[in-house]
Amino acid sequence: MTLTAMLAILGGLILAAVIAHGAWTARKAGPKRAEPPLEPGGERQEPGLGVARAAVGDSFEDDPGMGDTVPMPGRTLPRRPSARIDALIDAIATVTVELPVSGELALSHLPGSRRAGTKPFHIEGLNAETGEWELPTPGQRYSEFQAGVQMANRSGAMNEIEYSEFLQKVQAFADGITGFLQAPDMLDVVARARELDQFASEHDAQLAVVLRAKTAAWTLGYVQQMALRHGFVPGALPGRLVLPADEEGAPPVLLLSFESQAALAEDPTASSLRELTLSLDVPQTPESLEPFAAWQECARHLARDFEADVCDDRGQVLPLMAFQTIGVELSTLYKALASRDLAAGSPAARRLFS
Repeated sequence: MTLTAMLAILGGLILAAVIAHGAWTARKAGPKRAEPPLEPGGERQEPGLGVARAAVGDSFEDDPGMGDTVPMPGRTLPRRPSARIDALIDAIATVTVELPVSGELALSHLPGSRRAGTKPFHIEGLNAETGEWELPTPGQRYSEFQAGVQMANRSGAMNEIEYSEFLQKVQAFADGITGFLQAPDMLDVVARARELDQFASEHDAQLAVVLRAKTAAWTLGYVQQMALRHGFVPGALPGRLVLPADEEGAPPVLLLSFESQAALAEDPTASSLRELTLSLDVPQTPESLEPFAAWQECARHLARDFEADVCDDRGQVLPLMAFQTIGVELSTLYKALASRDLAAGSPAARRLFS
């Protein structure tokens, strides 16, 4: 190698060293930076997207080009189940809208009657702020609507005419708010309604005993006075006294009824009664409240105070063994209802058996 070549190589090495020293000096003089984390093998790991996200916290937003989804300004709220519409017993139609609808507009287009034949129905809106299904309310906005018509009750299964009437009323509502109606097929709904009605008719139970006077008849005033001592109060209809439930708004536990004409008499002391009927509507009261035991006990106490026999609907005096047999059958009934998610006393059961 010639002397000229050696000098050129040496000059290059000196220049590289000067540049490296300048860079190191500038880095040392500048602000301190976090060292890359060590990998499990001891090598340093360069910061990636995950490290950068952790460093800046939740305010970090991805570049759309990176493949991650950019968070939208508004988040979809979780939908909570409706307290009025239940797919177990209702046929449900939906009404979609392009933009949220005000409660005032929805209210102005609700049908005048929320019944289709003998079947009640509800129209609810999905509150755009809370995610709650609710009856349309002024001052609120709704991003979607649903309508549910009860497929069966004690009047029977919903038929084609009733379902058609329901669809016509909901379609008029959808047109009024510029919405799009989607509804289940009529044949499917009617078939479901018949199956539900069949189940309900096989598992319905309304127990009743007759309290028949042994000797003297009772006046209306005497019946009301004695019943009041056992917790009964006047019902909504003439000739009915009810034992109210502890739960507010729940149906009565027991019903004590008598001839309605006597209840309408102008002079309560002039009427004459010889029979009272004590009844229990089984599907309306939760099993946990032991309504059957309450019914038996109440029958015995009323029979004692009224000096009456406890009889069946044919006038035959009931032996104690009869109540034991009924109790066994009720246990099976309660299990069957619960297996269908229609436990006695549940909102769906109360609606179905009404």
